[in-house]
Amino acid sequence: MSEQGTTARAQVALVTGASSGIGRATARALAARGWSLVLCARSADGLAAVEAECVAAGAPALAVPTDVGDRGRVEDAFAAATERFGRVDAVVNSAAVVGYGRFEDVPAEVYDRVVTTNLLGTANVARAALAHFKEHGGGRLVLIGSLLGKIAVPFMSPYVTSKWGVQALARTLQVEARETPGIQVSLVSPGSINTPAYLQAANYAGWEGRPPPPIDPPEKVAAAVLRCLDRPRRDEGVGVFNPVVVLGFRMLPALYDLLVTPLAKVGALSRRALEPFAGTVFEPRPAAEEVHGVWDRWGRRRSEAPPSGTGAQSGATGDPGPATRAGGGA
Repeated sequence: MSEQGTTARAQVALVTGASSGIGRATARALAARGWSLVLCARSADGLAAVEAECVAAGAPALAVPTDVGDRGRVEDAFAAATERFGRVDAVVNSAAVVGYGRFEDVPAEVYDRVVTTNLLGTANVARAALAHFKEHGGGRLVLIGSLLGKIAVPFMSPYVTSKWGVQALARTLQVEARETPGIQVSLVSPGSINTPAYLQAANYAGWEGRPPPPIDPPEKVAAAVLRCLDRPRRDEGVGVFNPVVVLGFRMLPALYDLLVTPLAKVGALSRRALEPFAGTVFEPRPAAEEVHGVWDRWGRRRSEAPPSGTGAQSGATGDPGPATRAGGGA
């Protein structure tokens, strides 16, 4: 149901991964439509910035630093939302982290943390959302999946594995939601999106990651989220070539397997050499949290940024450190 039918109060959305990328673009889009926002991500500084953006747009907003991989912190976020706004009408889970490298080259603790944030974190948010919706008479849950939850690509094993899991979880919840009137579950599956996630990613591939062209802006994913909130959809894709790629993966597996590795080396990895590092898998990098990445639609850098692994990330070479709060939107 669209928010246009409400009169007594603005509808309330809880958005995870709200400090960066897709999550931040979604928060801005919802604020522009008059929603009240509960903003969740790891970085308190990043959340303060997006909270200020939402308030400037006229939307009440509450920032709640949250680790989606920590079930208790997720439950605390819903409690804070209920205390401030009375209830939550919609939940958008965008929190995610990215890891590059051949399967055997990615440290086990990094691999596990990517899966924990992206898949188990999604499950934690979905569990809390469904419990809240049942208590308050319904609601809408939108999970951000990925084209990589439908196909296999090399050098991104932890991310691909986690997003296949998100796809399976979303479909399972959609089937089960048929028996819970008033609760709708949608999946949004973006392809290549211009977000900072690629530069923030853990990397054991030796080369900096990048989105393969054609690349869409995160606002295009935010628009897909709003469409799902207006009218729930089973799977809303974002990316003009996504259906072709999925069809090739399913119908021509031998040819797909032959081509995908050389294409990934050209399209998904740049020629910027990197030393191994854990990126923002374990801790956020507030200075790098923006809505957009540095690429144009065809993969050319349109602005310069510090190479991955520099600055706040340079010391992260696989040592987990404190796993505090949840990942920003990919």
